[in-house]
Amino acid sequence: MPSFQSDGVRIAYWDEGEGDPIVLIHGFASNAGTNWADPGWVRTLVADGRRVIAFDNRGHGQSEKLYELERYGAPTMAEDARALLDHLGIERADVMGYSMGARISAFLVLKHPERVRSLIFAGLGINMVRGMVGTGPLAKALEAKSIDDVTNDTARSFRAFAEHTKGDLRALAACMRGPREKITPEMLAGIHVPVLVAVGTEDVIGGSGAELAALIPGAKLLDIVGRDHMKAVGDARFKQGVLDFLTQRP
Repeated sequence: MPSFQSDGVRIAYWDEGEGDPIVLIHGFASNAGTNWADPGWVRTLVADGRRVIAFDNRGHGQSEKLYELERYGAPTMAEDARALLDHLGIERADVMGYSMGARISAFLVLKHPERVRSLIFAGLGINMVRGMVGTGPLAKALEAKSIDDVTNDTARSFRAFAEHTKGDLRALAACMRGPREKITPEMLAGIHVPVLVAVGTEDVIGGSGAELAALIPGAKLLDIVGRDHMKAVGDARFKQGVLDFLTQRP
């Protein structure tokens, strides 16, 4: 993967295809390959005539690993996305974020609305506003000497996923313990680009997609029926819903 410097942090990225650009922002403990390439998103979007830009968030994948808590936080990570657009000379792009990537996408559009043509909040519903409980146990699970020491089922699943993606557990724990800036209903009410909210109907981590969509003017809802947080990512109905949304948005 090529890379660039975002405020002194090395960020690795992909840039494939031609056409309208779309930036993909992956979830916690994942990376561009696991979240977007492996489930077929890059291939699908390129085949649809789009330029696909996907990057590894700081502390993840092939990007630089940081261990200071204050160097994380969704607003800071959103600036990495903005800096990548600058680096590639792209004035405005569609943006899709999954889970943590959806939070990052929210701060990107709130700070730089002129850079976002449309927005897809995926894998994160009303818990974007309510916040995710249990960040302490998740961080502890990442810091544990062995996954065998992790007894909480949700925390254990995150540790297992981080090991599967060969993540830097110390950097991921720092990311989890980093700043947790709130997103309020009033902030979401100020979003004025086309928005699609796409969440699995069985996703207890992300929460209700319908409740989040109701807070955003004109937002469309895509229920990914029967899918939980992990299994929704590669769902064919999810892909088709996103393609339809991108085709219909102004």
